[in-house]
Amino acid sequence: MNRRRFAIIGAVLCGIAASGMALAQQPQFFRIGTGGTAGTYYPIGGLIANAISNPPGSRPCEEGGSCGVPGLIATALSANGSVANVNAIAGGSLESGFSQSDVATWAHSGTGIWEDREPVEKLRAIANLYPETIHLVASAESGIDSVDDLKGKRVSLDEPGSGTLVDARIILNAYGLSEEDVEAHYLKPDQAAERMRDGAMDAFFFVGGFPAGAIAELASQHDITLVSIAGDEAAEVTGEHGFFAANTVPGGTYEGVDGDVTTLSVGAQWITSADQPDELIYEITKALWNDNTRKLLDAGHLKGRQITKETALDGVGIPLHPGAEKFYREAGVLSE
Repeated sequence: MNRRRFAIIGAVLCGIAASGMALAQQPQFFRIGTGGTAGTYYPIGGLIANAISNPPGSRPCEEGGSCGVPGLIATALSANGSVANVNAIAGGSLESGFSQSDVATWAHSGTGIWEDREPVEKLRAIANLYPETIHLVASAESGIDSVDDLKGKRVSLDEPGSGTLVDARIILNAYGLSEEDVEAHYLKPDQAAERMRDGAMDAFFFVGGFPAGAIAELASQHDITLVSIAGDEAAEVTGEHGFFAANTVPGGTYEGVDGDVTTLSVGAQWITSADQPDELIYEITKALWNDNTRKLLDAGHLKGRQITKETALDGVGIPLHPGAEKFYREAGVLSE
């Protein structure tokens, strides 16, 4: 009788253990809102999504398999960029996304472009990633050599909901211009580049890591000028908005642009909501900075090499998610 009882108990315990294992293997999905497919957000988002994923049934990290979060399936989604990603995170339709540092700061504090809107107080940071360069690309035949020359020209400022549009307005304003002073268009960079090839666009703004795919492809087919954003006007921008910094695009980055070009940059940041579980974000942050991810970032994109644990907190103007904060304290990046 006792043997039979123990056998039954053993079977029940095994069943519970098996169900627990099955439960542990249930996939968890985590979306990363990025930008247009021709920009830098999208490929970097894909690299990070692959790095932090470890779908059920994957080989363990130590056996050459994924070194991501067990059971996690992360995906990078093409989106309209910073503002759209912040809105989607606030509305719960995205678990995380990429944003320019300026947009994230304004959204959280209800200042800048968010001053007439409800602050997104639950916005939290996972990591600063890399500097995003402000590109002002002009057709060589347009005669545009400075921001002042944009007056009366056909200029794309990027899509509504993009951080590029926000920054383009700031830069125009610093030079005493507005959208009314140009023939403004609101297109993704690949669409703007296509129109420039057809002779229907004089210039376009794009904020993203260099080399940007759409610009590199355009430069291989069409003579372009990369317009400098420097001098007193750039100093005014950096003085008024601390999240901007001087930046240089090295000569040779784009075909036909042989000299270094001085411009501005903002930080690209990975953000989420305070509603995301602390342990999940802790594990995601830990996976972002493991040695396997380092290899993927270094090999996957030129900007990937600039994504480092040592700069993970640079320019972060919103609170860290508690899960990310826990990791950075353990790693010694954030002091007590």
